Amino acid sequence: MTEYKLVALDMDGTTLNDRHEVSETTAYWMKQAMDAGVTVCFSTGRGHREVLSYTEQLGMMHVPMVTVNGGEIWSRPHVLHKRELLDPRTVRSLHQLAMKYGVWFWAYTTNGEVYNKAKWLEPADAYAAHHWLKFGYNTEDDSVREAILQEAASWGTLEITNSSPWNLEMNPLGVSKASALQELCTMLGIDMSQTVAVGDSLNDIAAIRAAGLGVAMGNAQDEVKQAADVVTFSNNEHGVAEVLRKYVLKAEVPLWS
Repeated sequence: MTEYKLVALDMDGTTLNDRHEVSETTAYWMKQAMDAGVTVCFSTGRGHREVLSYTEQLGMMHVPMVTVNGGEIWSRPHVLHKRELLDPRTVRSLHQLAMKYGVWFWAYTTNGEVYNKAKWLEPADAYAAHHWLKFGYNTEDDSVREAILQEAASWGTLEITNSSPWNLEMNPLGVSKASALQELCTMLGIDMSQTVAVGDSLNDIAAIRAAGLGVAMGNAQDEVKQAADVVTFSNNEHGVAEVLRKYVLKAEVPLWS
């Protein structure tokens, strides 16, 4: 039976419940896994600053983490290992696309700033003055979201995923949680077969397919469930804790002990 040495956890909709909290049960099993020598890390679409309070809370200050869908890989929370940037000209085109369709949008930069429809650049065309990591759109209009997807995909320069059924997230082509997971394996000297990837959205699919064990949350999008090896409980039912208990630690004690 495979001994898993690295567990890469998505945050929103996965490790975090709908109140954006890590439950006591999940925190307990994360600690049990880390105490057993397993590297448990976050692999998220969130930016660096948005993750730090959770790593501090959970005692994860000496483990790697992946932010902005693989755009940044950290040896530990304050030590950058690798970064992949969007071309400013691509950001210009993505911004113009957002303005064309009038949808909510946001963009992450390396200095921690998140620009969006309500707070954009000054001056508005100062794209080259920033280092860009990720661009996103949000709309509940399926036809508009599909039109944006088709136009952006036609450029052939972007990795396009989502972190909810209503958004689109853009990274440089080839940058994903899967590419980051492979880099983490190289850093840690382990094989991809010794990894577990857990998530709920399309930005998790590549890692779920690439990992030794790919796990979809019970609340995951259907396409994610179809790509996964197993489906666990939902994020409100301590699904991550169950993965750690059952598949990583192979513990016979109940989830709630």
